[in-house]
Order: sequence, then C-alpha cells, then structure tokens
Amino acid sequence: MTRREIVLAEEDPRAGYPLLTSSVVPRPIAWVSTVSAAGVVNLAPHSFFTVASRRPAMVQFTSNGVKDSLTNVRETGEFVVNFVSEELAGAANATSATFPADVDEFAEVGLTTEPARLVAPPRVAASPIAIECRLHRIVEVGDSFLVIGEVLCVAIEESVLDPDAKRPRPAYQKLNPVARLGGPDEWAAPGDLFRLTRPD
Repeated sequence: MTRREIVLAEEDPRAGYPLLTSSVVPRPIAWVSTVSAAGVVNLAPHSFFTVASRRPAMVQFTSNGVKDSLTNVRETGEFVVNFVSEELAGAANATSATFPADVDEFAEVGLTTEPARLVAPPRVAASPIAIECRLHRIVEVGDSFLVIGEVLCVAIEESVLDPDAKRPRPAYQKLNPVARLGGPDEWAAPGDLFRLTRPD
C-alpha cells in the first residue's frame, strides 16, 4: 500500500475540513429543531452528529460557527434531533439555506410540526424518529461548538420498530436513512445490511 501522508500543521489551515469530511463517511444527519427565546422556531441539519453517552443517554451535534441552532439552545436549553429519511432529504437540504433568525424554516419549506412530549421545540411530523433533549453542556473547540444533550424522550413511528427486538428499537431496513459525504452536494442513500457475530 502506498500512502500519502498529509501533516496538517504543514498544510493550509483549510485542508483539514475536506480531508476529514470525505474520510469520516457516511455521517448521519441531526435535523435539529429549536425555539428562540422570542418563540421563533428554527430547523437546520447538522452532519457532525453521534451518540455521546450510553448512561446517561446523550447525543451530540456540532455547530460549525455560531448558528441559530446553537444560539437557541444557549437561550432555552432544549432541542429535538429529527431523523432524516430518504424521503425527507430534499426538505432537510432546503433547511440548510441561510435564513434570517426570525424566519421559521418549517413554514418556509412547507413542513408540518408536531408537539414534543417534554420540550418546547416541535418535532418534524414526517420524521420517523425524534429525540427530545435537554442541554447538558456546550464545549467550544476552535471555531466549532459541540452541543451535548441529555435524551429525555425518543418518539419512534410504530411502523419502523423492529418486531423481533427485546427492547424498543427501530429496524434499519425500515428507516431508509440518508447520510452526508464529503462533497458539498454528496449524500448517501441506504446501503446493504450485513451481520457479523461479535466474538466473546
């Protein structure tokens, strides 16, 4: 194997971003709904997203720069992560546009809201999974902000639940998840599922 070694300290400061976003793939999308202190609803996709902790259950998304999602979470301490299925990819992409802070992206894109169970921000009604969160902490790293939220409630559409699972969980084959890749317009559709037995 012949490798090219790219030492970031020796490169243009902008080199790291395309390298990492094209290498760490596919990346699930957190479609984050928030409400400002003034009551304006915001909805935006964030492709730096993962589970942050098992117990207590926490998730994390990253705001690259100060975006409305970050500002609203700072003000209210709550957010909802909505799942992006293949059917919702176009709408999720539309909400990535730069809107003024006083614009409701749900209304702008034509999405229906659904009340959350335990937090103020609404869910995306058409999303099969919505994860309601209370802010745990925000960690500033360079020009980015890691937003970590404690999971209070997970609302799952009954039709995507795995009927064979001992505890409630969605079935991958029913979700049609999409993910972000490296290029600015590159998205990934669902791939094949395969299983490997985990060794003891």
